[in-house]
Amino acid sequence: MRAAVTICLVPEAAHGPFVFHAAEFAAREPRTLTGPASAVERGLEACCRLAADLGFDAVEIFPAGGGPEAFPAAFLRDLLGDLGLGLAAVGTGAGWIRHGLHLCHADAGIRARARDFIAEIVDAAGRLGAPAIIGSMQGRTGEGVDRAAALDHLAGALDELGARAAAHGQPLFYEPLNRYETDLFNRQEEAAAFLRARLSSGATVRLLCDLFHMQIEEADPAATLVACGDLVGHVHWADSNRRAVGFGHADMPGVVAALRRIGYRGHLSAEVFPLPTPLEAARQSVESVRAHVVV
Repeated sequence: MRAAVTICLVPEAAHGPFVFHAAEFAAREPRTLTGPASAVERGLEACCRLAADLGFDAVEIFPAGGGPEAFPAAFLRDLLGDLGLGLAAVGTGAGWIRHGLHLCHADAGIRARARDFIAEIVDAAGRLGAPAIIGSMQGRTGEGVDRAAALDHLAGALDELGARAAAHGQPLFYEPLNRYETDLFNRQEEAAAFLRARLSSGATVRLLCDLFHMQIEEADPAATLVACGDLVGHVHWADSNRRAVGFGHADMPGVVAALRRIGYRGHLSAEVFPLPTPLEAARQSVESVRAHVVV
């Protein structure tokens, strides 16, 4: 299991649960580029260098989109290579935050735009050898969309986008969220049953098990991880209060024992609030991984 840290490139998500927000670090002098650098590139470089200096194995990026200005993929590829960092995953939630797009909207045109937005990020991430994440972009039921219709929309989108990710040799990560963020799937085992029943063999979709959401929804997070088994594709390493692990009361020894039992070898990615400061949250996150896992 490897330690990863989140880096947000979306200004509208400045108060979101990401350890590093690139805009806060963009004023630092870039060392990789010899020519002019954009604010996104400067912030991205500063955050990646901090991640490497602190001992993380990889970063997880939350970009504003899949295009080169929102997600400078070529720059990131070279930067990660220079720093010896991996790319754990790439988020898609900016489509919801910036544009109000999601996969279960009553308007078919908006659903199509949501798929296109995610597809662009799936392709950009795939070219970098990384999976993409569908979390907030899944949406929820609403006026004109009952649960049956919403699940049909979700299954169709995951099938299509999972196959697209598979074409790059990557899985697609689907993240069940807590009840305050979606009414589709809040518990991991229910989501796992849905994936097994509704998706075709061409779509490689795995669960993103966020330990913060699981502390809200699961009676026994460790037992749930064991029950989901090989469908566990990615883990958000967060404590019960969405702060860095060790600043809450979650049973991390039990979680790690469960992950070992199912043979999980992926990332433990810190998607937490940058409290009390980004550096302290980052340092606590990587140290907590070292304390619980022999890396």
